[in-house]
Amino acid sequence: MERALLRNIVENEIGKNNGILRLRPALVARDFLRPGKRLGLREDQYSVGKRGYVCERWLASETEADNTVKHPDEGLSMLEIEGQDILLRDAVSECPQQIMGAKYSTSHRSLGRLAKLYDFESRIFYHYHQVQTDASKIGRTSKEEAYYYPEHVDMGRHPETFFGVHPYLVEQKKQYDVLLPYLQKWDSDLILMHSRAYLNVPGEGFHLPSGLLHAPGTALTIELQEPSDVMGVLQAVVDGLKVSKSLLLKDVPQQEREKHGERAALNQLLWDENADPYFYEHHHTPPVPIIMSAGARATESWIYYNTTKFSGKRLIVKPGGRITSRENGVYNIFVWRGSGTADGMEVAAAQFELDELLITHEKATAGVTFVNTGATDLEILKFFGPDINNDVIPKLPKYPG
Repeated sequence: MERALLRNIVENEIGKNNGILRLRPALVARDFLRPGKRLGLREDQYSVGKRGYVCERWLASETEADNTVKHPDEGLSMLEIEGQDILLRDAVSECPQQIMGAKYSTSHRSLGRLAKLYDFESRIFYHYHQVQTDASKIGRTSKEEAYYYPEHVDMGRHPETFFGVHPYLVEQKKQYDVLLPYLQKWDSDLILMHSRAYLNVPGEGFHLPSGLLHAPGTALTIELQEPSDVMGVLQAVVDGLKVSKSLLLKDVPQQEREKHGERAALNQLLWDENADPYFYEHHHTPPVPIIMSAGARATESWIYYNTTKFSGKRLIVKPGGRITSRENGVYNIFVWRGSGTADGMEVAAAQFELDELLITHEKATAGVTFVNTGATDLEILKFFGPDINNDVIPKLPKYPG
């Protein structure tokens, strides 16, 4: 589509909807694990042949999925405009000021974050995401991320996540001696013996910078992260399924692979942080309540925080309640429970055509009125990109204090 025409269509849609854009769901398949089947699809929609199974849904995404079996525009969100197929990525590129605001768009070229639901039957393999120094070597972006475990949904068979390594490995400088043989043999899941697991608690979550090892549990997870799909996998078998060793060094430069072999992956890890004796205290993120106006039939909490790379909130509006929500900049929402309206636009959970919106900068700062028209709580998650909430984002305390 011609750029001028695309820009005109997007601007008209923003004007028609008073600064709000509807989005279509972006479903992502993975070929390395089985799906948890909690994304609201029909049973026959999860299997997609050689591409594997639909295991994730990406929200307001400008990021393309980095899968072995390629599929056109996989992971990229589209605007919901009748008769048009316009990628959100293209809309932001052509209308940055209208979507992100004049000031923010001068220093940020994109929305700069990726929200997603991931839904696996088994625990995800033990892996890490490259820090920016290493990601830059292959022309990519680092992947700091945070997790929120929504309530009112089955937690799966293994709702606990392994993080980091036992502190003694680094204290005694044994991490290479102990872990490298598992990468060389590539025949088991026993590497998890050297990590620590923490329960996935509904309504809570974790914040995880890049460079840290983790094997996420089976809880349906709503994740907010930097817009990237880089990783290195250190676990050869998951729930009896063999994992391709190609995932170990997939985002390691060829020169480093040839020089160091499997050690190249271990060289990219932040060892002191992985062995932090206060790992849980430094990464566990329970909701942080936000003070609401007196008499408001709503509650709001920070659920993604402790970083300036992204942030997010959970808003709950009681039946019959309404609240006008003013924010510092552009954000997108996902309706997890209930039904209602956002400035008169119908929203509803578990309905793909009604559960996802992008709130442009001007509308976000002016305020969106959320109304609960249903009989149960209206629960909405808000996702913000980098630097929008820097002055107000909560930070976890440091231990020992």
